[in-house]
Amino acid sequence: MNQYRKWLLLFCAALAAGLLAVTALVLIVDPFFQYHGPLEGYPYKVDNQLSQNPGMARHLEYDSVLLGSSMTASFDTDWFNEVLGLNTVKLSYNGALPKDEANIMEIIFDAKRDGVKTVFMALDQNTLSADINATKYPIPEYLYDKNPFNNIRYVFNKDVLLNYILKPLVDAEERTDWTQLYKPWWTDQYYTKANVLMYYESVEEAEEEMPGDIFLSGAAANLDHNICPYIEEHPETEFIFFYPPYSILYWNDVMRQKQLDAEIAELEYVTSRLLSYENVRVFCFQNQRDIVCNLNNYADYTHYHADVCRYIVECFASGACELTPENCGEVFADLADLASTYDYEAIYDNWYE
Repeated sequence: MNQYRKWLLLFCAALAAGLLAVTALVLIVDPFFQYHGPLEGYPYKVDNQLSQNPGMARHLEYDSVLLGSSMTASFDTDWFNEVLGLNTVKLSYNGALPKDEANIMEIIFDAKRDGVKTVFMALDQNTLSADINATKYPIPEYLYDKNPFNNIRYVFNKDVLLNYILKPLVDAEERTDWTQLYKPWWTDQYYTKANVLMYYESVEEAEEEMPGDIFLSGAAANLDHNICPYIEEHPETEFIFFYPPYSILYWNDVMRQKQLDAEIAELEYVTSRLLSYENVRVFCFQNQRDIVCNLNNYADYTHYHADVCRYIVECFASGACELTPENCGEVFADLADLASTYDYEAIYDNWYE
């Protein structure tokens, strides 16, 4: 019995030592940044928006943030420093709903008590009327709250240890360029008209026109609960919102679904609400014909090339494509005209242009 007890004690001691070693390794490297910022020189892998964004919001050094869906994925944050003089971190969520933006802004403004200079946010009109409490994906609540002691699922996590601590040490391809967080996998060769049309399928045509006000109550609720409170509570912060330049194929779907009036009404309503604040600017790129009508700018029917992202940053500096109370009616009328008069059948001419 003494021999068995000895082996049991040795096993328990080895197990405790192993758990202690794993705990120490996770806490020291902290690949989800729950306890501190990144260690200088460590080759971090950053590819898990749901799990890594909250820690980065708390512990990275930045004065501005880029928020939004995958419409922000191809932005290089160095451009914001180069063009605007802002140290910007990208905290995107693929398919982000307004509640996703509220969740991360709650952490950002709680962590940055000295203030945030600028919040850049892409607004996708197809999500603005979502349920005010819905997130695109279930979030790991324990990584979003303020309790540092409930992270046992993080500290004792095989995936964290193997894929986020050990693997980047031996595989250079796993290491992330901090200026291009969440960069899409598409390389330049995918940004062609032929590739876009190969995978694009238009929606079925609706029989009846969609009511023009169908999106307004949902958009109003999301502004009230998930966006405007942060604008109002942080007058020291400039909020720059932009409507991303989806390709003309997006508007083909809008026309086939007979919802153009509803989409334009939503854009007009949201813009009017946002421009009522002194610390808000709004930009619209959806009627930029040289971008949206050239499918060689896209990898699919909505995701645009990094060159377009660079142009958007430059517009933030120059004021090009900016909406004002005086010009927004004209801009949205132009967008409606583009969508309603475009020759969509001609898109398939010269498929391999």
